[in-house]
Amino acid sequence: MENNSNFKKVATLENEIEAGLLDSILNDRNIPHAICSYNDLVYDGIYQMVKGWGYVSSTDFYSQEIVDILNDIRKSSNDD
Repeated sequence: MENNSNFKKVATLENEIEAGLLDSILNDRNIPHAICSYNDLVYDGIYQMVKGWGYVSSTDFYSQEIVDILNDIRKSSNDD
């Protein structure tokens, strides 16, 4: 597993379903990543309304592959 200190934000995630699907695909492909939610109980979800559900982070090496996968997920959900 990669050292998370080398991780950078790759993309903003729109919702929990998108985050879960991306996480599953990245795990299947053994791509090191972290999914982080902007949910904060103190602010009752205000950050999620402004910033999106959360974000995915990884190393620079995998960034473009993750963006491509996320774009494919979004394209397939828009085609339905």
